[in-house]
This record gives sequence, C-alpha cells and structure tokens, in this order.
Amino acid sequence: MTQPIVNLQDHEQAAQAALSEAAWAYFSGGAADEITLRHNVAAWQSLRLSPRVLQDLRGGHTRCRLLGRDWPMPLLVAPMAYQRWAHADGESGMALAAAAQGCGMVLSHQTSTPMHDVAALVASDAERGPLWFQLYWLADRGAMHELLAQVEAAGFEALVLTVDAPVHGVRDRERRHGMPLPEGVKAVHWKAPDNSPAKTHAQGLCAGLADAAPTWADVQWLIGQTRLPVLLKGITHPQDAVQALNLGAAGVIVSNHGGRVLDTLPATAELLPRIVQAVRQHHPQAPVLVDGGIRRGTDVFKALALGADAALIGRPALYGLAHAGARGAAHVLRLLRDEFETTMALTGCAHLQDIDIDRLWPLQTV
Repeated sequence: MTQPIVNLQDHEQAAQAALSEAAWAYFSGGAADEITLRHNVAAWQSLRLSPRVLQDLRGGHTRCRLLGRDWPMPLLVAPMAYQRWAHADGESGMALAAAAQGCGMVLSHQTSTPMHDVAALVASDAERGPLWFQLYWLADRGAMHELLAQVEAAGFEALVLTVDAPVHGVRDRERRHGMPLPEGVKAVHWKAPDNSPAKTHAQGLCAGLADAAPTWADVQWLIGQTRLPVLLKGITHPQDAVQALNLGAAGVIVSNHGGRVLDTLPATAELLPRIVQAVRQHHPQAPVLVDGGIRRGTDVFKALALGADAALIGRPALYGLAHAGARGAAHVLRLLRDEFETTMALTGCAHLQDIDIDRLWPLQTV
C-alpha cells in the first residue's frame, strides 16, 4: 500500500521516482561537491525555537506587506527554469498552485511557458500573492529593453535581477547526464549568448564569457529603464545589499542560488542576519527576502525571526509539480502554510510582527 504524502520529503521521493535521471540531476543537483546545497537545509534545522506561552492569539493572520502592497502570505515560489521538463503543467500549473494558496510567484527568465500565458492565468486573482519576473542580464541593451516591455505589458509587478551567476556553475551531476530537454520544451524568452568559435576562443575568464557579466553601472541603468521596482537576487554580502539599495533597488533577496552556482558558500540562514542588520541601518524600509534550503514551515518562521520580510521556496514546489502537476505543487505550498501557521500559534505569535529574534534560542548557544 502506498504511503500518504504528508511532508516535503515525501514529495521529493515521489518526484525522484517520476523524473528521468537527467531531469532529476538538473532539478535536484548543486554545484561541485554540493556542500552548500546540503548546508542550506541543515542550517535552518540547527536553529532552535523559543516559544512564549499563554499569548493572545485571537484575530491572528499571516498577511504581509511587500513593495507597498498587502499579500496573504510571506511566501513566494522562487524562479526555476524549464518547469515543463518536470511536468506538462509547467509554469502555468505552478502559478495556479501558488495563487490557490495565497503565495507569490517569481517566473523565471528561462520559463518554458510564455510569460503572457502565465500572467493571464492569475493576474486577476485577488487572493494571490505577488507576481514577479526574474531576469538575467542581457549584454544587448536593445534586447533588454524589449524584454522589459514584454514584462510590463504582461502585468508583472516587480523585476528580480539575478546577480550571482555571471557564468554557469560547475555542476557535476548535470555534466554527467546532460540536459536532454523533451521535444517542445525550451526557454521561450531566453536568447543564448553568442558562443561562436570566435567567441569561445576569446581571451579572458571563461573563454571571454565573463566579459559580459553585469556591473553596478548596468544595475543602475536597468533601474532607470523600467517603471517596475527592481530587487537584486543573489546577495550574500552586506555591502552589496547596501550598494544595491543606494542605487535605487527596491529590495534584496539573500540567496546562494540554492547551492547551484558556487559551492562552499555559507548557508543563507547564516548570511541573513548580517545582511538584515546592514539594510535596517541604512534603508530601514527596504524588504529583505531569503531563499535556500527551506523545507518546513518552521524554516519560514525562522527566516522571519532572523529579520526577513518573506521567504522563497524552490525545489520542493518543483518536486510537487513533477509527480502530481499543479495539485502536487499546491499541496507542497499548503503543507508549508499549515506548518507555518502552526508554528506561529505554538510560539505565541498571532501576527508576523510578533515574530522576532526572541522567538529563537540565543544563536551563540546553538
């Protein structure tokens, strides 16, 4: 008899059984020895909760405020590429799942479903979370202008610029299996860099590919080209967070790319406190979000206790999608939501504002 799926680990096991070896290597793998990949999860688990009892929980809720708007839940689905490789429902199914659970969605630049189709499914849903679009820097500014116009026209509410992956990470598992995308699955809005023989033999780091890496000047240019707020994703250093906000970024996302780009980085749970401290000192109203290794509602709670305004969930939502489509992704998000609310009640927090560092056992003793 098949065991019921009751947690995110169950969804992960079901996804591994449903996916090909190549797809599993791509979606679940990390960079090099996958030390950061594993440590992302372990770091949240190592934090201990410190509940208060007999608190007044009447009228409690999970509503949060991001970029000047109120949302049902401080949880968003992180950007992930090629979701139709995982399941035919793809990004459309993921967007519907997120909206059904009051969670946000950050659509990947490497989406395998057109952005307009995804946005049209959920944009009018009053109970959904934020609808944002993630992009990578395009050295061709004309192409970037065109992409920005599409994103704005589709109805996305913010841009998330990924800044920690100017070149591809070293992913052993992915290199062993390759990326045999199924027929009809491709990144529909992605224009690959020019890797012609003349380019691949160019001088410079990574055969010259690093020459096209974005700089702070490019970030400043991008912010000036769009009416949408811009958040920078991939921030791991407090000084970078402050510099981004000084240039006009609307917020930052603390992320090590899920351990997929540079191995042996600290876990995001370790990075978060210093970045929050720097942001609150210089830009106290700017939102700080975090992703990487979140597997339980207690992890979402811990992220907020460390100062984050919201958290993003990546692989687990993809695993739910992989074996059960939109319903599976929705179940993952529902589990996280239920666990988060249970944690709030059991630690004596009726509202998000009640969640602070005092709800964690002193960090130096862990």
